[in-house]
Amino acid sequence: MPKNLINPPRRLLLGPGPSTPDPRVLHAMAAPLVGHLDPFFIETMTQVMDGLRRLWQTANHHTIPMSGTGTAGLEALMLNLVEPGDEVVVGVIGYFGERLAELARRAGATVRTIEAPYGEILDPADIARALETKPAKLVAVVHAETSTGACQPLEPIGRIVRERGGLLLADCVTSLGGMSVAVDDWLVDAVGSCSQKCIGAPPGLGPVTAGPRAMEAMRARRTKPATWYFDFELLFKYWGDERRETGDGRSRAFHHTAPVANIYGFKVALDLIHAEGMAARFARHRAAHERLVAGLEAMGLTLFTPASHRLPMLNVVNIPDGVDDMAVRRALLEDGIEISGGFGPLAGKTWRIGLMGYNATPPVVDTLLDALSRQMRPVTRSAGRSAAGPGAEAGRPAG
Repeated sequence: MPKNLINPPRRLLLGPGPSTPDPRVLHAMAAPLVGHLDPFFIETMTQVMDGLRRLWQTANHHTIPMSGTGTAGLEALMLNLVEPGDEVVVGVIGYFGERLAELARRAGATVRTIEAPYGEILDPADIARALETKPAKLVAVVHAETSTGACQPLEPIGRIVRERGGLLLADCVTSLGGMSVAVDDWLVDAVGSCSQKCIGAPPGLGPVTAGPRAMEAMRARRTKPATWYFDFELLFKYWGDERRETGDGRSRAFHHTAPVANIYGFKVALDLIHAEGMAARFARHRAAHERLVAGLEAMGLTLFTPASHRLPMLNVVNIPDGVDDMAVRRALLEDGIEISGGFGPLAGKTWRIGLMGYNATPPVVDTLLDALSRQMRPVTRSAGRSAAGPGAEAGRPAG
């Protein structure tokens, strides 16, 4: 093979992201490039916006994949919504809630945090009390906390924030595409996600949606955002603002050179989601999670997150005493399987296993369980436990 070509190893990507894309997504990214203002690409942009609205379950016009990762999308929302001195309340249930708080501080906000222990979720009543004590322009929470595997229900928080006149921003980086995210029904004003987890495209795009109340707040700013690249007023001159859109793309104006190939792949990923059907896709992620949990329990392994609020696509597994975290992950990598270790206080204590998008299937789950059981057998034998692997009758779910 010529030396100028890259030849990476094949991996089954079962960490918290990126996930393994559907081959059809990668094939689409190899299609011929056109210009970022070409009529074909303008139509592709419009189709992507429509597909994202369906996935977000929203009528929001301002719904796009930002050129940048999921973090770029969330920071763009924060920088456009928050002005220096604004009051912001951030719910923290793990590392990514802490990151939301830091994004708000860097936007100049006065930040108050409401925290729950790692693995637990917030009581919406605590958010209500915080807003009654002192109103806030914005409340920001993480829907799917990737560091702990916990799912924070958004609907009750949406009602509380809306009743008190605030805006709700949600980090749905891990949840979008793997479980329902009903933006309009849950009264969420601004949401960010990513391309490389449950949507099933490569990294590089940060899907965002901003509702009418969020856009009104952006337009009512006293000063311009402290960013040019992420300024929504400028960005939507390119993607199309409903105040200027003519339907034929002639209102589009240059803002930046969009990553055309990434948008191709992202469109196909959205098309595949809608061809499968969102309800069927969400059920597939839930079934994969349940199959994994049954197999892990057959090996004597437990999950860190309480069952009442576990995510289906991101599983945080307790590492048993005497098991070398890195040794197991290195051995799995030699088998072509990537999982990840814990974050922050859970580092060295947990593994994070993602079953996202294309990988949320019984064969993938079984491949992981078989490989992991080979690493766990010496440990279970030394502990005097049965080393029943995932193929044992007690551990193999139906299907």
